[in-house]
Formats: sequence, C-alpha cells, structure tokens
Amino acid sequence: MNRRLPAYFLLDTSGSMKGEPIQALNNGFNGLISTLRADPQAMDTLHISVITFDREVKNIIPLIDLASFHPMEITCPESGPTHTGEGLEMVADLVQRELVKGSLDRKGDWKPLLFIFTDGKPSDLQKYRQMIPIIKNLEFGVIVGCAAGPKADETFLRELTDHVVKLDATDAVTLSSFFKWVSSSITMGGKTQGTGESMTLPPPPSELNIIV
Repeated sequence: MNRRLPAYFLLDTSGSMKGEPIQALNNGFNGLISTLRADPQAMDTLHISVITFDREVKNIIPLIDLASFHPMEITCPESGPTHTGEGLEMVADLVQRELVKGSLDRKGDWKPLLFIFTDGKPSDLQKYRQMIPIIKNLEFGVIVGCAAGPKADETFLRELTDHVVKLDATDAVTLSSFFKWVSSSITMGGKTQGTGESMTLPPPPSELNIIV
C-alpha cells in the first residue's frame, strides 16, 4: 500500500455562510480537487477528509483517496452558531483513528495536513481552547487557518497556528484564489515530506493576506 498523505478540511458552514459565500466555497473546493487531480503525486498519495461545522459537526466526506473522491454540494443552515471547538474535536478523533503509524515492516502515513476555513469566530470558545493543545500534539505537517470576510476574527486561529490567511471577502474570485494556493501548498507538502524537511508554504497570491 502506498504511503498516504492525509489532508483534513474543517469548513465553516454556519448560517452566515448562506448564499454567495457557500456557493463560492463549493466552487473553490471543487476547483481545488480538479487542480490536484492533474498532479500525479497527489493522485498517488493524497487522501481527503471534509468536516463541516455549524451548530452540528459532520464528517461529510470520510477519508478517501483523490481518485475516488466525488464532489458533493456543501450546504449550510439558515442560521446558527459556529462550533469550531467541536469541529477540532472531531478532527482529533479522526486523525487518532485513521492515521497509519509506521512499524518495522511497513511505512506509516505522511504527516497529515489540516486546513481550517471560517468566516466568524468560535461560538464554543472554551471547547476551542481546550482542543488547541490536543491538535498541536498530533504533529500535523502543517495547519493553515483561513479567516474569510469582514466578520472573521483571525486572532483565534493564531492561537492554533502560525499559518493564518485573512481574506477580505467570501466571493467566488477570492475563494478560488485561496483554494488554488491551498492546492499548491498540498503539492509542495507532498514533495517536502519525502525529504524529511519541514513543510514550507508557497508564496500567496496578492488577494490573500498572510498574518504573521
């Protein structure tokens, strides 16, 4: 069996994403899949899992290889809270169950990647902060947080990771640009993991503000 490169996507589907933002998220994410399918190494190793969070948290696409991935429409409720902490709890649970550890007779999976997208801030802040050390202990290859739109507060994402992107809008052009950058990050991650070097992210397009 090939060594897998697991990539987990934690996507905000709270009520504020209704309308154009959720359509833009769908278009951007499906564009990401199409771009990655053109990369032979991604087709060979990449496995994708999608977790959505609003008032409920769902693993809408359990970990699956890129070739078998079928795009599905991501939807959101009319209104409701943003349970980011619960979302992180599910990610931690999935990674602990799904990641294949290396042993004497087989190589384990590559370090997993985590991409978090939100247009707000955690409604369950206590749970969110409880999960931060647990997520950090899981040794992801990289964790990228994206705060999208005028109401997104990137300060909470910065508690979790040094790699935070701020988008001014949640329209189709901006999200498409973000997901193109994510695809190049994944491609680069697949290449650097084999060398044992720590993962470096590609330079972002001008629409994305990297918060340092």
